[in-house]
Amino acid sequence: MSSASDAASPDILSDLVAAALRAGADAAEAVSAERAALSVGVRNGVLEDVEREESRDLGLRVFIGRRQATVSASDLSEATRARLVERAVAMARLAPEDPYAGLAPQDRLARGPFPDLDLFDPSERSAADLEAVAAEAEAAALAVPGVARSEGGHAAASSSRWRLVTSHGFDGAYHGSAFSLGVGVIAEKDGAMERGGEHRATRHLSDLPSAGAIGAEAGRRAVARTGPRKIASTTAPVIFENRLAMQVLSPLVGAVSGPSVARGVSFLKDRLGQPVLPKGVSLVDDPFRPRGLGATPFDDEGVAVTRRAIIDDGVLTTWLLNSAAAAQLGMASTAHASRGLAGPPGVSTHSLTLEPGERDLAGLMADAGTGLLVTAMFGPSLNANTGDWSAGVSGFWFENGEIAWPVSEVTVAGKLTDLYARLERGSDLEFRGANNSPSLLFDAVAIAGK
Repeated sequence: MSSASDAASPDILSDLVAAALRAGADAAEAVSAERAALSVGVRNGVLEDVEREESRDLGLRVFIGRRQATVSASDLSEATRARLVERAVAMARLAPEDPYAGLAPQDRLARGPFPDLDLFDPSERSAADLEAVAAEAEAAALAVPGVARSEGGHAAASSSRWRLVTSHGFDGAYHGSAFSLGVGVIAEKDGAMERGGEHRATRHLSDLPSAGAIGAEAGRRAVARTGPRKIASTTAPVIFENRLAMQVLSPLVGAVSGPSVARGVSFLKDRLGQPVLPKGVSLVDDPFRPRGLGATPFDDEGVAVTRRAIIDDGVLTTWLLNSAAAAQLGMASTAHASRGLAGPPGVSTHSLTLEPGERDLAGLMADAGTGLLVTAMFGPSLNANTGDWSAGVSGFWFENGEIAWPVSEVTVAGKLTDLYARLERGSDLEFRGANNSPSLLFDAVAIAGK
């Protein structure tokens, strides 16, 4: 999928920033986002939908003293850009003062040349190519015995380009691509039906698993879930499989987010420098992971990124900070600013990985003996102040380390500070998304069943 031509042709963003300063802004930053995407859906081998997107958008943030305003537009004409500047400066004059508003400190900015993280693959996929591969994945899933019908196959290819220019000297851009393929099916047994699916996305086409492998896995997962039983409420070991284990850790990421800590709504707000995971366990954010879906050469304020162990040997080492949260907490940005075209930056991780342990999933089940293997999660609930957490789950009951039967309609719950302290890692780390974890075992979890 080739990129759209450079929306921010070398000078649109620089001109926008300069115009904002002339109009009365003390400082300004402009961003551009270009995206070209093509996606195709099939059902029962028949083309169901084709979507093509080409977008070129601008965002402008201006500062007048400690007042700020942001505006965005998808019309790049000169007249629109002039109105954008006029509106942003007028809005900033009327905005309330924010003592922490401002561009990132100049001495923290990333300097080029930026590292090549191999995020862009120029491979082209036509609509016919995407239709063929989606149909192939669907056919492979339907060929699995026990699969009754298809919910459709989808394939997509996209490219994107992001550029940021600031009035204090930052100018950076990076280019990325993504290729994805997924299929969903329904399996039937004794009149009861269960859904299953598989979806993968990669930066490079050559890294995408084959259509046959994706389809076969979708079918296998659907069939494995048929005939689920309900279980009585109990306390037992619970294993979250690797593809969803990061959902158990996402409240931790939220709790170490600088804005949450600054507002006091974090169950870890008093734990900096203290153990929160078991000794030996590290949670690493590596923005330089080649071909990583979350990799980036700089954050969304232009600050130089770095590989960082957020939790090192079990100990919480840092908050996730953008410039505003850092100023509020009297600290330095950790280069975790994240923004869209409008609104001030928030905070997010780049490529977060819980480093793996030594036992595979079978080893974790053997150690646990009897318990619940969670393969799907929905409706998680969190009290951000206390860390009390619960989630609806489905998966498999295992006994003597072996899968016994599928389980549905159960809830798991606990206080995350207690659960995290007892976490055991599998060795089965797979890089499936921006943030990844091996399977996770917790030794005694409250399970609410029938």
